[in-house]
Amino acid sequence: MSTRSPRPLPPGRDRTAVRHPARPGRARPAAERHVVVVGGGIAGLGAATILAERGVRVTLLEAQPQLGGRVRAWPTPDGRTMSRGFHAFFRQYYTLRALLRRADPTLARLVPVADYPLQRSDGLTDGFARLPTTPPLNLMAFVAASPTFPVSGLASVHLPSALELISVSYPASHERYDGESAAAFLDRLRFPEGARHLALEVFARSFFADPTRFGAAELVAMFHCYFTGSSEGLLFDVPDDDYDTALWAPLGRYLADRGVRLRLGERATRVVPPVAEDGPWRVETDSAALSADAVVLATDPRTTRGLLAALADADASPGASASGRDDWHRRAASAENAPPFAVLRLWLDGPVGPERPAFLGTSGYDLLDNVSVLERFEGGAARWSAEHGGSVVELHGYALPAGLAPEQARARLLASLHGIWPETAALGIVHEELLIEDDCGLVSPAPWADRLTVETPYPGLVLAGDALRVDWPIALMERAAVTGVLAANTLLAGWGVRGEDIWTVPLHGLLSPGGRLVPAGRRRRSPA
Repeated sequence: MSTRSPRPLPPGRDRTAVRHPARPGRARPAAERHVVVVGGGIAGLGAATILAERGVRVTLLEAQPQLGGRVRAWPTPDGRTMSRGFHAFFRQYYTLRALLRRADPTLARLVPVADYPLQRSDGLTDGFARLPTTPPLNLMAFVAASPTFPVSGLASVHLPSALELISVSYPASHERYDGESAAAFLDRLRFPEGARHLALEVFARSFFADPTRFGAAELVAMFHCYFTGSSEGLLFDVPDDDYDTALWAPLGRYLADRGVRLRLGERATRVVPPVAEDGPWRVETDSAALSADAVVLATDPRTTRGLLAALADADASPGASASGRDDWHRRAASAENAPPFAVLRLWLDGPVGPERPAFLGTSGYDLLDNVSVLERFEGGAARWSAEHGGSVVELHGYALPAGLAPEQARARLLASLHGIWPETAALGIVHEELLIEDDCGLVSPAPWADRLTVETPYPGLVLAGDALRVDWPIALMERAAVTGVLAANTLLAGWGVRGEDIWTVPLHGLLSPGGRLVPAGRRRRSPA
């Protein structure tokens, strides 16, 4: 009788999902290890979870009073809830969903959104609820049904550029677009204007960047991940209450039960390398200095540079080659934060129209990029709505213009809301919260090879976060989760401990060798 272990099943509906196995090793380190994780967002939580589950002693530092990072939520003084804004939990997010299952094994706290229409200011609207999930049927159905993509518009499409969307192969396809912005790629694609905005540009802006400063490689990878390369579909789930209640507080309890020290509200100020090759790292905070065998930095590019200022000293880096160190610091210096984004949450004294969707993506409405009606899915907002008879509406604006004052952002977002949903102009605002931040990493058209990765030239120091380079087609929250796991896996491998397997969408497009329509081993002629 065979003693071979059964092949692990894919974590979602897509039977062609790809498993990336961790390096083999022991179950736990041979000696006690202590790791300081800086940053309690998705990336830091992912790293802390994998390390703690393998018996590593973990201290997690988070500057805010709550976990979640850029998917954080917090209470207002009178008991309402504010957050960093709406996030879609796509079913392709295998690693993120596996992380959430630690505290919610059946993902009962995630509820599906029926559809998310995308609307232009001229009224053209697309939706995804009735599309099949399997490529290429989903692509064919979208083109056939979309009002933004009339059959007459096919004549204008640049076919070789369009074929690039379904002939990707990773990791090679990442470098194909070095130096090209998403806007430039869309220009040469020559999609009809409506399809350009709704099918592609709206998604580009979800990376908190203007398409002129956003890398075409990321846009193409996103199109593959969410549409042409995966059978998980374009619909997504959302938490049934605020992020802290539904997701991060339960995960924090899971980590605490496994010995993780959660030091919330404690900001790291500096990371100091070992003074001897086998010496400890030191992480300084506003109130303490922690020694550790290793450090995971799960922070945005600007914060990372500030924390690592001590590493720029050539004499303070045992174990790191001068050439590797200098090139790494050059790459770190070139990493940018994205422009500011705005989140305006409104508690209105009356309801929006019952026909309004729970989530609406927009294009051509000045600063407004999407609108959420929170009582449709968030428990706290639903309770407030039931008690007061009004709606809780959230507005997002990505990539705000430089120098825009908060009151200007507020006024322009409100004006757009009143234009898109006229009934809101007659509703009073009972409460409001405005958040403007600029702590997201920018995925620019700079060369792919120049982007930082999880690994660094310093033994015992690894990075995590959605601004990092990963060779697979992943993005946004899933990239944060994956890099957190990869950071943990890197440290564990150095201690001879087995890490965590990772699953992704398929690595090849429909028309690439190994893709759904071209069997592996067959060569396809590249479009001219």
